Amino acid sequence: MDTENPSAPASAQSRIPGKNHPHARPNSGVIHDNVRLTENFTVIGNDLAQHRELSLLAIGLGCHIQSVRPGTAIDIKSLAARFPEGPTRIAAALRELETHGYLRRSRLRAPTGRIITRTVSSNKPGHRRAADTPDKPVRRTAPDKPPPRKRLLPPVPKPSYTSPDLLQTAVDVLAGLRRHDPRLLLSATDAEHLAPGVAAWLERDLTPTAVRHALTENLPLEPLIRPAAFLAHRLTAQLPPPPPFRPPAPPAPEPRHPLQTCDRCDRAFRAPEPGRCRDCRTDLPEAA
Repeated sequence: MDTENPSAPASAQSRIPGKNHPHARPNSGVIHDNVRLTENFTVIGNDLAQHRELSLLAIGLGCHIQSVRPGTAIDIKSLAARFPEGPTRIAAALRELETHGYLRRSRLRAPTGRIITRTVSSNKPGHRRAADTPDKPVRRTAPDKPPPRKRLLPPVPKPSYTSPDLLQTAVDVLAGLRRHDPRLLLSATDAEHLAPGVAAWLERDLTPTAVRHALTENLPLEPLIRPAAFLAHRLTAQLPPPPPFRPPAPPAPEPRHPLQTCDRCDRAFRAPEPGRCRDCRTDLPEAA
């Protein structure tokens, strides 16, 4: 009775393993090896992570914006300092997110009168909370605090002589630094402040290429929060010495004339042509 009947039919199995075992590993494609996160995580909707019309850069940037804390700066300059992509690509990705409703940007006037940009990130386009509505003006009960002062840039060396051409060359050097490292993107005000320092280098017999190489080599790996301040420090700390003094060439000696014999007193004297000596010449003022 314990003998198994070898002629008994085997149990039927489905030809599609996934129907019988939904969690079976697929034969191709990605395999998820996940753990359940209980801290330091962000819930991202698949409508963003698998969006059909957004670029991969826009999807990644949207996920990053949804994961940061409220109040984190997400302007183009701050994002370009955080990621290797340049300001142009980051600006295009922000416009994509704004077009599809994942970002809402509006310009508001602060109580101090300053115009600011308000950015709202939404994980579900079309959904608006009551906090997103514009704030109504409130009656001022106390004087506003003055806005925080912008930190001044460190001073830079000054050239001994400034010319428009020299300063323009210095500005061109500063404007081209971002081609070597996107973190060295400078504003027009920062370039105007740093231009005399670059001019001080140029007047010390350095070429624009040499100055550009000195400012961009051995940059730190961490983000440059204030690239203009970093360049101002490098222009001052690494200022090369002035070129060695070259005295002017001495004047050429006067030619030595041949000896001539005076036509009157037969005295020998030096002159370019024959004639009378100095004592015998009557056309000189001393002989009058």
